[in-house]
Amino acid sequence: MLNDKLKNYEIVLASASPRRKLLLEEMGIEFNVFIKNVQEVYPESFSPQEVAKHLSELKASAFANDELLPNKLLITADTVVAIGNEILGKPTNEKNAFEMLSKLSDGEHDVITGVCLRTASKTYSFTATTKVFFKELLEAEIDFYISKFKPFDKAGAYGIQEWIGHVAIERIEGSYFNVMGLPTHRLYEELVKFVE
Repeated sequence: MLNDKLKNYEIVLASASPRRKLLLEEMGIEFNVFIKNVQEVYPESFSPQEVAKHLSELKASAFANDELLPNKLLITADTVVAIGNEILGKPTNEKNAFEMLSKLSDGEHDVITGVCLRTASKTYSFTATTKVFFKELLEAEIDFYISKFKPFDKAGAYGIQEWIGHVAIERIEGSYFNVMGLPTHRLYEELVKFVE
């Protein structure tokens, strides 16, 4: 059992995301949250997959080795929303959120989460991708969602677990929880291998 193996470690989730915190709790993993501010920069030539992986590694590298005592296991993650090679970040205002959701309307996009696992002695990172299919959104639906749910802390300006996910997402290919910000099934598998 993974949880028995993890008892040898102090798990640290380096993320301010309430959704990642909730998902890790629901996996039955005991952990502490410790956040470091990191400037999220990446080469323009990177693909969305490379960006997600790079940013998760960047967040992990903010922790010096002396902070990662032998029994600490750090989990960092970053989620990007992409249409082809165009990355939609977090909206800066209502107009920006409206533009993003208009782009997602009546089409498909990828949600990619990069995850980095790090201890004082080793580091491993991976990505998971989910394809999301949106119905055509009415302007009134977009306006309602933005005004009621204020999705300014979410990549792509939406949360699948909110109203818009219930009424506008026709189907997905891949992990639902990945769209929320953490590919739990894959994370479980990788943690099992990582702590062996």
